[in-house]
Amino acid sequence: MTIITSARTWARTIKRDVVALSIGARDPRVPWYAKVAAGACAAYALSPIDLIPDFIPVLGYLDDVVIVPLGIMLAVRLTPPALMEEFRAEALRRGARPTNLLGAAVIVSLWAVAAGWLAWWLWPSAAG
Repeated sequence: MTIITSARTWARTIKRDVVALSIGARDPRVPWYAKVAAGACAAYALSPIDLIPDFIPVLGYLDDVVIVPLGIMLAVRLTPPALMEEFRAEALRRGARPTNLLGAAVIVSLWAVAAGWLAWWLWPSAAG
């Protein structure tokens, strides 16, 4: 198995697990702590906007390569194995990758708050 083949297999597994976690976050049989982890991870992974934009060297891809897979691993471990297998089968059945506009809204809000705070901090004070 070549590196490219194993990377493609890994990417397909990640995509399937993100959709499965999205399904699991809404299932009443999943414990609340697993729902929180699954919901947060799926919302971020399915969001069309990244917290750290990809055009920023090195850091831009850090979330895609490290943070998202670690979040998925945590959420999968917190979800009961039998339920996770059920959610994976449902994710394969659905096939399409949904998008999460709520996740995008949260990220845009975080950027807006950070920009507002930075502007307030850097703005010269009237007392100055």
